[in-house]
Amino acid sequence: MKNKVVNMSEAVASLVQNGDTLVIEGFTHLICFAAAHEIIRQGKKDLTLARLTPDLIYDQMLAAGTAKKLIFSWAGNPGVGSLHAFRRLVECKPRKIEIEEYSHFGMVARFSAGAANLPFWPLRNYMGTDIPGHNPLIKTVTCPFTGETLAAVPGLRPDITVVHAQRADRFGNAQVWGLLGVQKEAAFASKRVIVVAEELVDESVIRNDPNRTLIPGSIVSAVVIEPWGAHPSYAQGYYDRDNDFYVKWDQVARTEESLKEYLDRYVFGVKNRHEYMQIQPELLRLKAKAQISEGVNYGY
Repeated sequence: MKNKVVNMSEAVASLVQNGDTLVIEGFTHLICFAAAHEIIRQGKKDLTLARLTPDLIYDQMLAAGTAKKLIFSWAGNPGVGSLHAFRRLVECKPRKIEIEEYSHFGMVARFSAGAANLPFWPLRNYMGTDIPGHNPLIKTVTCPFTGETLAAVPGLRPDITVVHAQRADRFGNAQVWGLLGVQKEAAFASKRVIVVAEELVDESVIRNDPNRTLIPGSIVSAVVIEPWGAHPSYAQGYYDRDNDFYVKWDQVARTEESLKEYLDRYVFGVKNRHEYMQIQPELLRLKAKAQISEGVNYGY
């Protein structure tokens, strides 16, 4: 296998194309803001953004004008309130962005079907809800074994998925621990995959703890080593979630002017994640203290 390590600018320039369906996953944990910021800096346009819980990361991308459509389940600032850039685009008449909404499990099912190369995935969780009335892509099927009527959602095959991991080797084998989302399903469903890792490790480290490998190098297009790349999200064992940032974002995003000031300073005003961290030395307070889990004996 070849060495797949490149910098973030190179990865985004070569793998993210205007008009792509893009996924940046991670459920509270390991959300790759560094990739989103580089996509904004490079002026990518007309993207279809897909994600469970499109929180601050997609609020920033929507405010920067990168997207034409959002495929999602539950949009908000976790524990705080609304996504104001998102609301401005949706609540105006006519809408400035197309939306396609599912339940959480509806999105999981779409990624799972895509990963399994299946045309659709059956599920029960739309009974008693009005979501299917607003989304014509949610259909019904009859179970061939029981005759039961089930909901069905189409498989989702993104053009590009970005997964943030704690560590990866140069071939793209990426290891994750702590809270998981649907990173694996989204990656396997995708045509191209960028792995962004906090740390580059030797292949032997990956082989010594194989059960922690969430994304195999065989499906990875590029590897980017980007310490602090998930801030203000967190990376278990590396740094904590910046809860203060999530609270402050509610005020930052309330007006187009204040949001533009944020993007000008922290996205367009820096060249990369290293410069982003240099102008915010106070973020080092979030660095994790060591709490080591004992290793496993794989001997035979």
